[in-house]
Amino acid sequence: MTTDLTGSLTTRPATPEDAVLLERLWLLFRHEMSGLTGTLPNPDGTFRRERLDAALTDPGRLAVLARATPRADGPGGHAGGPRPVGFALVRDTTAPTRVLNSFFVVRGARRSGVGRRFAAEVLALFPGPWEIAFQDTNTPAVHFWRAVATDAAGDAWTEERRSVPGRPDLSPDTWISFTTSR
Repeated sequence: MTTDLTGSLTTRPATPEDAVLLERLWLLFRHEMSGLTGTLPNPDGTFRRERLDAALTDPGRLAVLARATPRADGPGGHAGGPRPVGFALVRDTTAPTRVLNSFFVVRGARRSGVGRRFAAEVLALFPGPWEIAFQDTNTPAVHFWRAVATDAAGDAWTEERRSVPGRPDLSPDTWISFTTSR
């Protein structure tokens, strides 16, 4: 069941005060990805988090939070204000081409349009060239990122397979490239 989140999305760059929230969302993200990658948690129950740590400390990277307020009268509705529904990690924010290297929307907010609206808002932060990587084994991601690229650039986007650096044991990632003008 999808929560009714129509029109209620807010996004903003994360602040140091958001670190604990981002860590919790990161665990949800990595747990979900472990089903695709076969990755097990560390002995303490956490997952690798180099990308998250870099987004919180490196000035050339950015973490963006998404919150939505569910309708109290809709499925899953709750009074009490906005709830965290996802995050995005962007690297190379000062480079000519930005890379969206992690993107996550909680299951309760999926299939409501929140993901595409959130992706569009992240892309609008840095008009110009973008690259986004995902795995072909993540079928929903394949459809989602192709739709986001079409929303952002019409038919002017490309897709290619690239080997994962230093990981010949992994299948190549799929990369979508396009330029935004907004």
